[in-house]
Amino acid sequence: MLPEPTLPVLSAAEAGTAEASHLQRWALVAGVALALWLVLALFSSILLPFVAASGIAYFLDPVAHQLTRLGVPRPVAALILIIGLIAVGLMVVLLLYPLIAQQVGVLVAHLPDYVLALRNVAQRLVTDLQARLGPDYVNSKLRDLIASQGGAVLSFVAQALTRLITGGVALFNVAEVAIVTPVVAFYLLRDWPRVVARADSWLPRRYAAVLRAQAQEVDRILSAWLRGQLLCCLFLALFYAAGLTLVGLDLGLIVGLAAGILSFIPYVGTITGATISTALALAQFPLWSGLIRVALVFVIGNQFETYVIYPRFLGDRVKLHAVWVIFALFAGGAAFGFLGILLAVPMAAVLGVLARFWLRRYLESPLYLDPPSARED
Repeated sequence: MLPEPTLPVLSAAEAGTAEASHLQRWALVAGVALALWLVLALFSSILLPFVAASGIAYFLDPVAHQLTRLGVPRPVAALILIIGLIAVGLMVVLLLYPLIAQQVGVLVAHLPDYVLALRNVAQRLVTDLQARLGPDYVNSKLRDLIASQGGAVLSFVAQALTRLITGGVALFNVAEVAIVTPVVAFYLLRDWPRVVARADSWLPRRYAAVLRAQAQEVDRILSAWLRGQLLCCLFLALFYAAGLTLVGLDLGLIVGLAAGILSFIPYVGTITGATISTALALAQFPLWSGLIRVALVFVIGNQFETYVIYPRFLGDRVKLHAVWVIFALFAGGAAFGFLGILLAVPMAAVLGVLARFWLRRYLESPLYLDPPSARED
């Protein structure tokens, strides 16, 4: 048997004076980035419960920390919080599922009536335009085309809304998400301080202080965004659902809830909810008063979001521009599907912090500060 090879051992003094080359540093960064990309590319189909559990543990860690300061052991605090989260989720499902199922039934039963009513509205509008502008501008073929397309648009919107609802229910009924996520979230929440400490111990000593500072900035931005968006989505979902139901819109509950949930994408929730509600109001209400009431709900909700919710819970603390968030969500969804959507905002926060850090370094470097050289005559 051949003797095992022995590796040279550096003394403490030699280890203290040894320095990594630039090539080694860039190789480490590239290796870590490549490893993360390969994990996402190869295991994206099974990572959803683990990413969701990580988000739950990250979100609940401050509450668990407060419970431990009150004398509750960390495992007990984690168990209490996970059980409470499961109880809240079950309560929401038990309360909303019958109402949503009933409204989906209404949508399916009345969809032909909605299409016919919207087609009649479009025909009346085109007829009025033809009477005012004359047949040279609006002829009968254009009138029939607009009427038929109006019904097709409403049919498409209704089918898309039905697929969204049934797809969301199917997503949350998947066994791996419903069972694996709480278990993994409990273990992560229980061991979160140790996980953070272990990751901190692996930081390169030369850049540990800088990396900790950037990580704290990411944590500040991400936690503020998550808390603010969660409260914003909750308030808007309750407001839109209650408001549209009170004005008499048949599908007001599910449209309002969908608009509120989609509000985590800037402007998308309000625009989507207003568009669907307008189409449904045109098909349901014979008079313009119903459409005005529906529009008033979204105007009030938008003003509430702009002048109350956003300044109070988000404001200048969250340095994530709306365009950057929208791009990140669409890019993450295109790359990794629903998993990419979950990871989009954290990655956007990390990249935003790194971009601002490197911009500050650039503005302080000779590359930016060097004066222009004097030209020789």
